[in-house]
Amino acid sequence: MGDSVEQELNTLFASGPASPLEPDVLAELQSIMRIHSISPQELFYKWESYSLKLGSDDLKLDINNARALKQDVQESLERENRGKTHVRTVDKRVGGTPRNIQKSGDVFGMLDGLVPNTPRPGSINRANGTNKRRTGQCETPSTSRVKPEPASSPSDVKTGNNTISQYQAQNGRSVSFNDRPNAGQTLEVLNDHLSISEAPIAPFGEPRVKLTANSDMKKLSYKPLAMKSSEASEILDDRIDEFMLLVQAHHKLDESAFGSAASQSINEIVAVGRIASDSSDGKLNTASLVLEISRRMGAGLRIPIKVDQIPGFQFFPGQIVALRGINASGESFTVNEILDTPLLPVAASTSSGLDGHLQRLRGGPDVMDDDSPPAPLNIIIGAGPYTADDNLDFEPLHALCSQAADSYADALVLTGPFLDIDHPLVASGDFDLPDEALTEPDTATIITVFKYLVVPAFQQLVSSNPTITILLVPSVRDAVSNHVSWPQEPFPRKEVGLPKSVRVVGNPMTISINEIVTGVSSQDILYELRHEEVVGGKLKDPTLLARLSKYLIEQRHFFPLLPPVDRQKLPKTGTSVGIPTGAMLDLSYLKLGEMLNVRPDMLIVPSALPPFAKVVESVLVINPGYVSKRRAAGTYAKLTVHPPALTDEEKIQGKMVAHKLFERARVDIIKL
Repeated sequence: MGDSVEQELNTLFASGPASPLEPDVLAELQSIMRIHSISPQELFYKWESYSLKLGSDDLKLDINNARALKQDVQESLERENRGKTHVRTVDKRVGGTPRNIQKSGDVFGMLDGLVPNTPRPGSINRANGTNKRRTGQCETPSTSRVKPEPASSPSDVKTGNNTISQYQAQNGRSVSFNDRPNAGQTLEVLNDHLSISEAPIAPFGEPRVKLTANSDMKKLSYKPLAMKSSEASEILDDRIDEFMLLVQAHHKLDESAFGSAASQSINEIVAVGRIASDSSDGKLNTASLVLEISRRMGAGLRIPIKVDQIPGFQFFPGQIVALRGINASGESFTVNEILDTPLLPVAASTSSGLDGHLQRLRGGPDVMDDDSPPAPLNIIIGAGPYTADDNLDFEPLHALCSQAADSYADALVLTGPFLDIDHPLVASGDFDLPDEALTEPDTATIITVFKYLVVPAFQQLVSSNPTITILLVPSVRDAVSNHVSWPQEPFPRKEVGLPKSVRVVGNPMTISINEIVTGVSSQDILYELRHEEVVGGKLKDPTLLARLSKYLIEQRHFFPLLPPVDRQKLPKTGTSVGIPTGAMLDLSYLKLGEMLNVRPDMLIVPSALPPFAKVVESVLVINPGYVSKRRAAGTYAKLTVHPPALTDEEKIQGKMVAHKLFERARVDIIKL
């Protein structure tokens, strides 16, 4: 038993098989588990929350940090206990030891400077915007091709001092962007045997990227806040019935093999339905598991399911599953087997189509040196927010655009929010605009704010790298977007003054970057899945981040969770209310969030979880992290895509050729 616990701790906490945890660290973690009666997985969640609290995604788990984690867990328990004494009534049991807490109002660093290894506040006053940008940052050469942007607001831009002072009094000042530690440090590399792209001597003469939309963006222009319960129920029912047909074809089952899990019978059947919870607070656990059946197969009933007979399971609310089992009592469905759901086919192109993309990478069909391999494609991926909580300087966005300019990147893919409604200053409205934006103060709108604070970074980038392709994906937290629900239509590019090189697409979106089928959504589905999933026994996918990513691929959907996590349980924001926007799902249009026809070559899923790049079911899954955290700089991903190698047989026969992006793409997760 002890060996299995140690093995699970090493799987969750160690950086790799070659570097297991130190014995003293392992002993400290086991001590925390014994004291608080928690599992290794639950302890790992607490470590992630502790790392987020310190504003660090790469906090090393040494003996000092293990002891600090132990102290933090104990202090959180004591705070919870003190809070309960104020609400305890005579009917409540007295004297019980509180269990480990799942939620803390201090997730994102209310204690900076009060716990070990926490950076001390910077010495620069950012409220009045007078600090100067340092030169020679290790991630941005001093001779950047982008015009030097102000390190804080321009001299005529003033942010709201009252709001900033209140925020800093509550949360401590953020570290100055210029003083950020380990800028340019590579945190993780996928396929490090492949070479990284190098900046050319001069920009390419023509864009090397061709974008092709694989989703119909016109359908995203629906009217939000007009959801009808009848339409929503039909959409949810149809999804169950569609999966039943897929399972039937994949496992070659007769239609008579399927039945309703709610109907009493001594015969074994296959039941297809949606995982849900019957508990009052909606939190899924093994005792509250129920299967929701479609109206066609089972009149829309819900039946409790028993999973004691299967070796392992991994469920989340909203998951469509196919279960083989028996309902002998009429009160519950006993599961004997979980059937696999078929995956979408891998993306492929004709050899002539791939050859056309190769010609584009070389610079066109008229290039003389046609035999040499073209330079790899250089794509930079980032996710909002793009500025710290105590200012609207957008320094991280400017720094990322400088990276794209200096490396002559072929494409820059950014997901929202860009102008975040959960930003303290935007939420309060306590900030000023540049003088040139106030020619008519009474007519200034949120579009004016976007135009003068966000757009300049893209204008400078395009002037330095004219052939770059910029792809923007909005978020439901974008103040500039009129579409308040997900799936979400793009916001108008011309209205906000973005350059022609910028393409604004929907959220979610499946789009081809040359031959690379790319699925992208700005919703933080991974964090919510981690919060809601319930696992037990021997897992098919023991690695957390790979398991969460696989849920999206198996369910063929960018947001398969239903219902989404309660906003009260999401990480707190810096606003006065502190409650984030949440998922904002429009159930009537959830079908627009499905992955269509083929598996994406690349799946971009920004999340508050640690950034990563993994290959899951032949899909390159990337969480670039956030470009800016609430009080510190964040991370981004640099993708180097080497051209596909076609054999002579493939060229002659003209067969469909799988893209196999995961074999020829290198991903670097880099600190900004």
